[in-house]
Amino acid sequence: MKAYALSPDGTLPPAKKPSLWRRFVDRHLPALVIYLMVVTLVAVVLFPYLAVTVPSGQVGVLWKRFGGGTVLDPRQLRDEGLRFILPWNELYIYDLRLQSITQNYNAISSDGVSLDATMNVRFRLQRDAIPVLHQAIGPNYIDLLVRPGIGSLAREVMAQYTAEQVYSTARQEIQDKIRSLAEDRLSEKMMEREGEAQYRVSMRDTIILYDTLVHGLELPTLVVNAINRKTEQYYIAEEYKFRVERERRESERKKIEAEGIREFQQIVSQGISDSYLRWRGIEATLQLSQSTNSKVVIIGNPKDGLPVILGNLDAQPPPSTGAAAPHDNDTTGKETTTAARPALPLEKTPAAALATPSEKVQSTGSGTTGSAAQDKPRSLWPLSLHDIEAFFARIVRPTESKPAPVAQQPTEKSAAEQPK
Repeated sequence: MKAYALSPDGTLPPAKKPSLWRRFVDRHLPALVIYLMVVTLVAVVLFPYLAVTVPSGQVGVLWKRFGGGTVLDPRQLRDEGLRFILPWNELYIYDLRLQSITQNYNAISSDGVSLDATMNVRFRLQRDAIPVLHQAIGPNYIDLLVRPGIGSLAREVMAQYTAEQVYSTARQEIQDKIRSLAEDRLSEKMMEREGEAQYRVSMRDTIILYDTLVHGLELPTLVVNAINRKTEQYYIAEEYKFRVERERRESERKKIEAEGIREFQQIVSQGISDSYLRWRGIEATLQLSQSTNSKVVIIGNPKDGLPVILGNLDAQPPPSTGAAAPHDNDTTGKETTTAARPALPLEKTPAAALATPSEKVQSTGSGTTGSAAQDKPRSLWPLSLHDIEAFFARIVRPTESKPAPVAQQPTEKSAAEQPK
């Protein structure tokens, strides 16, 4: 229990009175709770209008409802972060970073061909000119200023070129012309205002234009095919030029080579003799005999002693009656033969030695008429057995020993010749 001090007369002392603040709270507590709830609700509702977040790379232009409208002073622009404004004012956000838009434009070339050009425009806004841009044009400046202006300039520039130039060779030139022309037009256009807050600002100081790129061009299919065929024929013509140049160089090379061969032959021919050629022929014969392939080597008996080369059998051999068959006995009773001639290539055979076709002749010995068989042309291939036998007979027969002459036996003399 708590002990209380007693008064001298034995009674309890009087209790202390509560403070004024406590008595006010005790008396007005319900009303205070209601007021706080209302204020909290109002703050929650008005917070989006009181606090505005400016994203990175952007800036806000303040518009005062009761303070003269747009604040044109660039120093009062709201930078990045959380910014508080009065709920009856507004803050407009503008992007200061590099922007890119892509638009499709229709144009007509100088030769009347309709084409579709897809262009990409890259630009950026100037920070100090944003309040003027907001008041003169507004947030929808891309659709009101950039796209129509670039489209008009693109049509104007493309109308100076043919469809082939736009499609193939002049694309970079067109891009540069559109950009330079756009900068000139922006310099000519001014944003002006008269009155208390007057200004005169060039559009070029508001927008910084970086590039005007031509991404794609669409021409009619027939025009595209014609351009491709023309380009193909151009490169074919260039190919023929290179071919002609190559053949000219090849002709010069062959001429120089021929001159070198001629000089070589002139130099070498002075040191070539019959002995040197015979020695080279002997070496070739030795190498041929040492080969492991199956072969038949025929050593002839010409003056140089070189082997006989099989071939050129279509040449007519010289007429001879003793090489294949013996002659009739002459007045001396001896049989004569003809020696085999060395085989020569056809291109080295003199014209006088070539055989001529035989004609029919008449015999005058016995009064009877005889005909000589006409020689048939002989081909090199296929070789017949008769050709091979005749060839070997011409080579081997002259080396055989001549037959001894047959002694003529004495005949009986006629009775008229006997001595009487």
